[in-house]
Amino acid sequence: MYVAVKGGERAIEASWRLLDKARRGDTRVPELSVAQIREQLRLAVARVMAEGSVYDEELAALAIKQAAGDLVEAIFLLRAYRTTLPRFGYTEPVETEHMQVERRISATFKDVPGGQVLGATYDYTQRLLDFALLAEGDDATGADHDATAAAREPAATAPMPRVVTLLNKEGLIEQETPAPDAAEPGDLSREPLSFPADRAVRLQNLARGDEGFLLAMGYATQRGYAHSHPFAGEIRFGSVSVEMVLDELGEAVEIGEIELTECQMINQFAGSKDVPPTFTQGYGLAFGHAERKAMAMALVDRALRAEELGETLDSPTQDIEFMLSHSDNVEASGFVQHLKLPHYVDFQAELELVRRLRAQQEQLAPQNEEAA
Repeated sequence: MYVAVKGGERAIEASWRLLDKARRGDTRVPELSVAQIREQLRLAVARVMAEGSVYDEELAALAIKQAAGDLVEAIFLLRAYRTTLPRFGYTEPVETEHMQVERRISATFKDVPGGQVLGATYDYTQRLLDFALLAEGDDATGADHDATAAAREPAATAPMPRVVTLLNKEGLIEQETPAPDAAEPGDLSREPLSFPADRAVRLQNLARGDEGFLLAMGYATQRGYAHSHPFAGEIRFGSVSVEMVLDELGEAVEIGEIELTECQMINQFAGSKDVPPTFTQGYGLAFGHAERKAMAMALVDRALRAEELGETLDSPTQDIEFMLSHSDNVEASGFVQHLKLPHYVDFQAELELVRRLRAQQEQLAPQNEEAA
């Protein structure tokens, strides 16, 4: 046993060295820096921050580099690091209505307060490979540093009111103002997921849920696996101020800014004996520029509200326990990949069982033939 353990240790250490070599690749090619990943792979950084539950672009970029671009592994690394960080307190709720908007669109109204702001988006590209990007350096592609910097500047500095306020004026959409006596929302980062889960906990779960899973489930809701017909009421991306109450001062002070993507999905609701026909909402919020994640999250959030809205539950996308239990890619990845670890004893037991069953079947075969 001792020899096997020592041999395993040497193999693991050798595997680490091979991993470092594989990560680095051809040494004749310049090494990719964390700063380059942070600035040029912003969408990957945003996903790792959101699903890793840590807003830190540098750490997310480091995790991506360490994981050789495997975003699920990078999320795992960042989530693991998060567990080592002390908790100093809670910030105040961010005011996304006061967001310094870089991009803001609505699919429900053409003319909205503040206007449509397209910003930087792939929505109108032709999805053709740009071979000019194979050239090295900005000058080779005709890019201009000043133009690039200008593209990242906020397109609008004045706060933009929400699109749903247009529906609020006519009372056509549900109000989502918390009651004065509402309990404090649970903290999923400190308390394990349990059921029944209220909407606050569900949104926390979805916010750091796997984008691919949420995308597939959001797609399923559009294909009829939930009673909803969604409209993208508003999608906005930009920076918001983060404030925290300091005991020494007794008031909230701004401690920094973060970039967020927010989505409010508007859905039809037939009404009930107590509520007239109206519109309901699904909500999504994610770190960084992550429109697909925020939209998928909003679609799933609305589907999970079926029971509270009195709708028929006939789809997995409306099953809270199913959806929340399978949305976390760190847990999913660990559970799937643990199958790579040694299961020698378990398999030998299964193997012996199958051999016994086959032997019994062979013994009974002549008797079955005579009976036939």
